[in-house]
Formats: sequence, C-alpha cells, structure tokens
Amino acid sequence: MTKLIVADDHPLFRNALINAIGHIITVEATIETDCFDATVQALEQHPDADLLLLDLHMPGNCGFLGLIQLRKTFPTMPIVVISASDDLDVIRRVMNFGASAYIPKSAHPLEIGNALNAVLNGELWLPEKYRHLFKADPQQHDDSDLASRVAQLTQQQYKVLYYLTEGWLNKQIAYDLHISEATVKAHMTAIFRKLGVTNRTQVVIQAQRLQLETPADRDLSRHPG
Repeated sequence: MTKLIVADDHPLFRNALINAIGHIITVEATIETDCFDATVQALEQHPDADLLLLDLHMPGNCGFLGLIQLRKTFPTMPIVVISASDDLDVIRRVMNFGASAYIPKSAHPLEIGNALNAVLNGELWLPEKYRHLFKADPQQHDDSDLASRVAQLTQQQYKVLYYLTEGWLNKQIAYDLHISEATVKAHMTAIFRKLGVTNRTQVVIQAQRLQLETPADRDLSRHPG
C-alpha cells in the first residue's frame, strides 16, 4: 500500500492524475496540496508518505529553488517532478537537483505507472528518449554549487527570497509573513551571506538562474492570448 502527496495547483489535473495512479498501483492514501507552503506542511504532517509528486509551477515554488529546499528539508523523500515542459535543460537540472524521476504531463498512464514503481523500488527514472541526460555535462558543477548555497537557507529565508524574486518591497514581505521589517532585513543579510552576494539585485540575478521562467512568462503561460 502506498501513501502519496500530490502537489499541483490545478484541481482538474490533480484529480486526473490521482485517478490514473489508482488504476496502476494500490494507493492507501493521497494527500493533495496546491501551493508550496501547503506541500511543506503535508510533508511535515505525513513523514510516512512514500512519494511526493511535485509540480514546479505552484504558487510559492520559485522554479528549482523549491525543489532544492524540499530535497534539503526532506532528504529521504523520493520526489517525482511532473511537468508540462519538455525542455531538455529543465529535465536535466531537475534530476541534478535531486528528483527521483521526471514525468511529462503528456505521459501515458502506463508510463506513469512504470515511473512510480521504479522510484518506489529505489531507482531513478526518465522517459526513454531523455535518459541520455543522466550523463554529466559542464554546467552541472555550476548548478550544484549554487544549489548547495540555496540549500543553506532556512524555510523563512526561502520565503523572503521568493518574494524578492517577485519584486516585493520589504514592508510587503513583512506584512505577508507577519514579521517586522527589521526581521526581513536580517533575513536578507543572511541570504546575501549564504549566496555570496552583496545586494538585492545580485540576489535576484542568482535566483533567476534557478527559475523556470519569469513571473510575466508564468502569467502568460496560464492565460495564453
């Protein structure tokens, strides 16, 4: 029997995925989340979960930054990324940052079953046409160095970093996180130190290296013209 956490902000896709999985493997329980914070809470409340199925585009999940944070905070939890993207660089980096599998949202249910069974058996999995991406490449070292720096951030510092990438002011961050502006500034100082930068602009530039797309691009993808 398998206990799953399915993290995706589109209810219709979550339901379709859960139904498809239910016909493939025996599922004891499924916990659904629709944002990054809720996903973290679900992982904390259900340490016995066998698998996390993660959408990289959820609210609060700043591209690869969220995956890196989850990998650090829950090091033994297998993470399967499910995404509509077929960008080879995205897939390669997902695996480099610690995912156990990458499943395209267009995958056939049988392929999803093969992936989940492989991960539950302790294996890594990619669709056949992407398996050459397991090979090392020159960019992997740079990715790993930045990922290790991001992994030093606390959960609260990650939230501040996320808001910085969204262009929020200190007072907006303080209001949303229910903390003082002085505490926001203290978190920012820690973020600067851990990422090896000296100002807000440099932080955002570093973070953008680990984003899938800009907020404007994300809005366009959700509301195509």
